[in-house]
Amino acid sequence: MYALISFFRRAPRRTRDKQKFFRKTVSTMSAGLIGKKVGMTSVFDDQGNSVACTVVEAGPNVVTQVKSEDGPDGYNAVQLAFDDQKEKNVSKAMKGHFAQADADPKHVVMEFREFGGHLEQGDRVHVDDLFEEGETVDVVGVSKGKGFQGVVKRHGFSGVGMTTHGQSDRQRHPGSIGASADPSRVFKGVRMAGQTGGRRTKIQNLTVVRVLSDHNALLVKGSVPGPTDGYVELHKKTTVDAE
Repeated sequence: MYALISFFRRAPRRTRDKQKFFRKTVSTMSAGLIGKKVGMTSVFDDQGNSVACTVVEAGPNVVTQVKSEDGPDGYNAVQLAFDDQKEKNVSKAMKGHFAQADADPKHVVMEFREFGGHLEQGDRVHVDDLFEEGETVDVVGVSKGKGFQGVVKRHGFSGVGMTTHGQSDRQRHPGSIGASADPSRVFKGVRMAGQTGGRRTKIQNLTVVRVLSDHNALLVKGSVPGPTDGYVELHKKTTVDAE
């Protein structure tokens, strides 16, 4: 019996056919902006339906550095900065860095690879320069921290129901986590309680419902990661032919 169990435990995992599951296009994260979640609102679409949206303040972003493949950096990228902060909270090195771009000190500095277009240090990028109503974007942010959570909240367990795994008074506990004599250990990757949230998260294919140029803001339909006043990255969706 033990030999049979060991045989199946060592059996190689079946692999998917790469050609079958390979998509014709691949998504690349290129141009984008730094934004900040402001709150929630709702607007009416052309059919009269109420659409819940997240308000993201996303500009203007200042170009603080332009990197090129031919330069000392060895790759193409545009460094953007967003959201003013007090000068006393910025190091002397960063003060000089912002001064070169003729910009006030900023809270957030991020790079966007293969930005496209011709930008120079000191340029300002606004929401209407990149985004249009109806297009889809990828949003990256740090998810809300939940602290140490159990398996029901962290992994969606339904509880043991007072009848399984010998539990009678601990309905939200994970139950059995492994065998005893063989393998005499707990396998790696078993879903257990632990720190939840507070991780870098990307949500793909969210819809831009409105572009508010006067307020430098976007109305985005979908789940935008992070808390209110949290910073996010808004990436344009581009597709290239797969080789």
